[in-house]
Amino acid sequence: MELKQLTLPAIHNQTIVHESEGLIYDVVRKKELVLTPEEWVRQHVVHLLYKHLNYPLSLMKLEGGLTYNKLAKRSDILIYDREGSPFLLVECKAPSVAVDQKVFEQAALYNKEIKAPYIFVTNGIKHFCASYDFENHQAKLIEELPVFK
Repeated sequence: MELKQLTLPAIHNQTIVHESEGLIYDVVRKKELVLTPEEWVRQHVVHLLYKHLNYPLSLMKLEGGLTYNKLAKRSDILIYDREGSPFLLVECKAPSVAVDQKVFEQAALYNKEIKAPYIFVTNGIKHFCASYDFENHQAKLIEELPVFK
């Protein structure tokens, strides 16, 4: 599998090839996963948050389940704050998927249940981050990922 170059910080020594199946080690779940284009992006985001922005691995939940309109859904990455409340919801797409209004609306729908004050959507090439005002039901684009406190 040829993996697309992303505009996120590189991760090294994480790709493992085993019996011609691409695998990647997930430092949060502590296991090897099938290396899909979306997983490639998800693991880059995890490393960005952990190694470059000092988000604790212990407060990350990957591919966590949630229910929306009685349908089972999965959030890609959810970061909790130190009190255990949702802090940042991340929606990852494969590099071939455009990060458009539809993707942001998907994350916003998930966030109606999760209630994180920040949302980040990315395909590994284009990224958008927003703060969410629950009182006024409005998202506002912000320049950078929030600092973890």
